[in-house]
Formats: sequence, C-alpha cells, structure tokens
Amino acid sequence: MGGCIGSQRDNGPPSGESSDATGMVQHVSVGRNQPLKPEKPKWKSDVPLTEGQLRSKRDEFWDTAPAFDGRKEIWDALKAASYALETGDHALAQAIVDGASISLPHGTLMDCYDELGNRYQLPHYVLSAPTNLLDDTSESDATPEGDINAEPGIEQPIRFRLSNLTYDIKLQVSSTETVMKVKKRIAELKEVGVEPHRQRWFYAGRLLNDKLRIEDSKILKNHVVQVIISPAPKEDDES
Repeated sequence: MGGCIGSQRDNGPPSGESSDATGMVQHVSVGRNQPLKPEKPKWKSDVPLTEGQLRSKRDEFWDTAPAFDGRKEIWDALKAASYALETGDHALAQAIVDGASISLPHGTLMDCYDELGNRYQLPHYVLSAPTNLLDDTSESDATPEGDINAEPGIEQPIRFRLSNLTYDIKLQVSSTETVMKVKKRIAELKEVGVEPHRQRWFYAGRLLNDKLRIEDSKILKNHVVQVIISPAPKEDDES
C-alpha cells in the first residue's frame, strides 16, 4: 500500500523495488510526474452497493490507510484531493496534490508517490461511485412517524454549508431528527434541489451516518455542517 522504493529523483518519483502486502518484492517502473486527470474511474460493483454502504467502505479505507507504510499527512492530502475530484473541483484537487509534493506518474490518484519515494495506491471506490449504485433514501428514520411515545426533542439552529452554494442555509432542527430526515428537508428547499443520497455531511472532520440522530452527532447550536454535494449521474453513463 505504501512501500518505500528507493531514492528521490528531481523529475518525478523513483523507480526500483517495493514490497507488496504479502512481502513479495515487485519491480516498479515509474515515468515523469503527470498532471491529475479530471476523469474519474468508471467501475461496476460485483455486489450492488447503496450510498451508505459505499461511504462505510470508504471510511474503513481512510481509517486504516495511515496504518500502512507512508506518511499520515500524505494520506490526509490524498483523502482531501479525492473528495475534491469526486465533487468536480479538479483545480482544488490538483492544488492539494501539488501542495503536498505528490507525484502522479500516470496522472491518477490510484498510483502516486510522495517526495521521499513512498508509494500510495488508492482503490477506485474512494474516487468514484459504481455505475450500479443503489438508492438508499428509502431507509427509515430512527423515530417512526406517528409514534405517540416519541419525544419531540429540543429545537436548535444549525447552519449548513453546501458545496454548490455561496451562502449558508440555516435550519431549526430537532435533536431527535435523523441526518437522513434533515437531508430530505434540505432537498425540498427550492434553492437546493439536491437529492438526499447526493449529500455527504461532515462535522468536526467526521462523516455523519444517515441514521444518526442530531443529538448523537454532537452538533452544537449555530455550528456549521459541511455538506459535500456529489455530482448527478449522467444519463448516458454505461452500466
């Protein structure tokens, strides 16, 4: 996942030998550094995934990636670049890569190197969604509607900073509402018009699960929730 492969070169990452996850030595031949390509990998999951399952799969990768070889600050930069690239901000992704001195011999984040010659390989599922992604907006909220025993919760204002808007949206949210329920409320706003499954919420550097209640997410009054909007799938995408 991140084997050190020799000495640094001026015109890009080094070439030499590296050890894979099994300890076998593999020869790596690397060309010059290339600009990051704006195209995202297209792939189809063997087992169709929902948006929530895809996010969990990504979270698991990013949580465990720093445990492999390589530097944590580079993994953090790759994570930020991946999010930027998926949301269509290619310029930001390129700036993050350049700022971290990451070399891309093939112009893709799936195979890259830091300035010390450490190799980093990202799986395709952290860079794009599968073409057969399932819609999981039908997941039920934690508190069933019409439950006479359900507590009303405490109302509090929360600001939502959507990546596709230049201003924040402020909503009064109940502490017992789930993330998915509030996502649906945001989707109904005329100025937003973004389906719940295309919204990814981040608070205090943490991705919030759809079934999580607001009170359990520890979002404080008037604090900002970052909402990353995934691009709408193209109708002519091949499955």
